[in-house]
Order: sequence, then structure tokens, then C-alpha cells
Amino acid sequence: MALGPPGSSPAPDPTLTDAAAVQSAHKTRLDPRGEGAHTRPVHWTRAPYLVSDERARLDLDLIHGFLSRSYWAPGIPREVVVRSIEHSLALGLFRVEEERERQVGFARVITDRATFAYLSDVFVLEEERGKGLGKFLLECVHAHPELQGLRRWLLVTRDAQGLYEQLGWRVVPEPHKHMEILRRDIYRS
Repeated sequence: MALGPPGSSPAPDPTLTDAAAVQSAHKTRLDPRGEGAHTRPVHWTRAPYLVSDERARLDLDLIHGFLSRSYWAPGIPREVVVRSIEHSLALGLFRVEEERERQVGFARVITDRATFAYLSDVFVLEEERGKGLGKFLLECVHAHPELQGLRRWLLVTRDAQGLYEQLGWRVVPEPHKHMEILRRDIYRS
């Protein structure tokens, strides 16, 4: 699947999934109750890896363990991780071998699914790095049917600018127009 910048339409590539599956994924309807959730899961494959937005597949212990030791969320409580996933679009990256799958990566998007998305908590486990999986995971995030046509995406990264630039991300051209409230030690006791 050849992908451009966030919000651009992906072109099918048989190395990730067949064209019919991509077309089907892009026709996913929003929940008729208006809850903003899609009615069926979306998957992408690059054997032996799978990216899925199915929350039931996520390994919350693995995600919490990684995030609680990360530079951006040290000490984050498990219940905060769970709540953050419940209120976001979360994608897991899994290694699938012989009917067994193991989560090896994660990405979370905080979004209104109409105009804006904030990409957060992106990681690939160290033993799986160097295989292009971070890029694969981000391509899947960009291709997600609920994230098409967004006007603005944001993220904060300390050391992965090169990866994000490959996918169309750029440094904020007018940083003086962006503001934040940052509580860096909020999870430390």
C-alpha cells in the first residue's frame, strides 16, 4: 500500500493486503448510533505481521509496561493507559506465527475523526526494530478509513523525526503559534 501524507488516499499494494480488502476497509460505515466508532475492525498485513484496530486484541500489560518506562510517559498508571485507549483510535502491531500472535507495537490517535488528529504513544518493541515495522504501522495509521480527509495532524517526538518525515510530516513552520500545558511529572509519585 503506497501511502502519502496523513489524510491522503492510500493506493493498494498486494504486499500489505489485497485490493478488495482495502476497498472494503475504506467503505466502513460509522456506528449508526452516532458514537463515532466503526462497526467492523480494520486490518493490514505484511507477513508475518498484522496491524489491527481491534481493541480486544491489545495486550494492555505490554502497552502499559512500555509506556510506563518511556521517556514521554514515565510512571503512567495502568488505569490511565486503559482510559486513554478507550477514548482514542488505537492500533496494535502483531507478529503472527502458526495461529499465535504476539503484540510488538502500538500507536494511538486522539481525534475527532473529522478535522484533527494527534498521534501519540507510537512504539515498536526493541527486538522487532530495524525491520521497517514503525513505518508499516504509521502507514496503516494514515490509511485508516476514519482518519481520511483530516485537516491537521500533530505529534511530538524527541528522536524519530526522520521516520515521520518519510511519511510527509514536517516540523511546525510557525511554532510560536502553538501553545501547550505540559505537566511533565504528573505520573511520578
